[in-house]
Amino acid sequence: MLPINAVRNATAIGGLAILVIGCAESKASTSAPPPPTVVVAPVVQRDVPLYIEALGSLDGYVNADIRARVRGILAGQRYQDGATVTPGQLLFTIDRSEYRIAVDSARAALARAETALSHNKAQLARRTSLGAAKVVSQQEVEDAEAAARDAEDQVRAAKAQLGQAELNLSYTEIRSPVGGVAGLAQVRTGNLVGQDGPTLLTTVSQVNPMRVNFPMSEIDYLKAAERLKRLDGRDLAWAQKQFAAMKNGNVMDGALDLILSDGTTYPHQGLIVAVNRQVDTTTGTIELQALFPNPDNLLRPGQYGRVRMRRTDAGANALLVPERALIQVQGSYSLAVVGPDNKVTLRRVEVGPVAGTSRIVASGISAGERVVAEGVQKVSDGLIVSPQVLTALQTSGAAAAPPAQH
Repeated sequence: MLPINAVRNATAIGGLAILVIGCAESKASTSAPPPPTVVVAPVVQRDVPLYIEALGSLDGYVNADIRARVRGILAGQRYQDGATVTPGQLLFTIDRSEYRIAVDSARAALARAETALSHNKAQLARRTSLGAAKVVSQQEVEDAEAAARDAEDQVRAAKAQLGQAELNLSYTEIRSPVGGVAGLAQVRTGNLVGQDGPTLLTTVSQVNPMRVNFPMSEIDYLKAAERLKRLDGRDLAWAQKQFAAMKNGNVMDGALDLILSDGTTYPHQGLIVAVNRQVDTTTGTIELQALFPNPDNLLRPGQYGRVRMRRTDAGANALLVPERALIQVQGSYSLAVVGPDNKVTLRRVEVGPVAGTSRIVASGISAGERVVAEGVQKVSDGLIVSPQVLTALQTSGAAAAPPAQH
């Protein structure tokens, strides 16, 4: 059995130990939490290619509707649907029987008129001679002159009728006015055509080069106005000359890219050749027309694609930050800037166009500063953070991103 003093000492020591442990736990529970870990990225300054993009519609350089201009039975189709045709190539024939008869009848009428003219001229010559000898009256001479003039008019009318008959006969052979790709026939052999007007038989499109029509906003048009003023003389011959130069590796100012519907970039660049006369008041855009070479007939009328034009008003020495680093509140943008002391400062900035996964900052930031790229929701103004640098793997998306958008 322990003495009473020993028990009292042990109790005091135990109480002191409990007091010490309790104080330690209290200090641990009231100490500040560690600073939050965020991923930061440096503000990069470099030249960025910026583009204006618009949805464009493709059309043939020339689209010629082939129509039956005379009435008759379609006798034959002389080309294969969808084939390439040459200028003047025979496409369709219409039964010629009634038009041959009309030509023969017109020729006979002309022959009669010419015979009547010869007779009336001879009659005039006799009456004139007899009139000079006072054998016939002046009235008879004048009648002979009128008959001769009428016979001349009848000859001219007969010649016109013959010309019309021959023209109608020529319309029974329908030829292509241009070279290009002929569409599917709209009417098949054996059908009556031209009954109630010119019947559409097919369409031939000249597809090399192709026209591409696309809209441009009024703001972008004003920014590119100087480049779009120099369009006089940009015809087919000019375009083909430029296409040949670009094929040899020459870089043309204002060259356009065409992104096809499957996402691939068309291998040939195009050039703007025309600007519409007015801005569409309903959309605030103006229509532009470009030509693209199409040597392999890959492009066809009716296709759509995205036209991309390099901007010259922005992109030089641009400041870039990751798009996800931006804090947007009611149309204004801010960045969480991490200073050398790892303290966060929320700073309002002016932003520019998107460049892949990055965004151009027009003002409010300097090259080399660090901004929070991941963990923006954790930070506030004046907060101390534990920054981790954005790795090359995390930034590879920006490097491989498509060209910048408007």
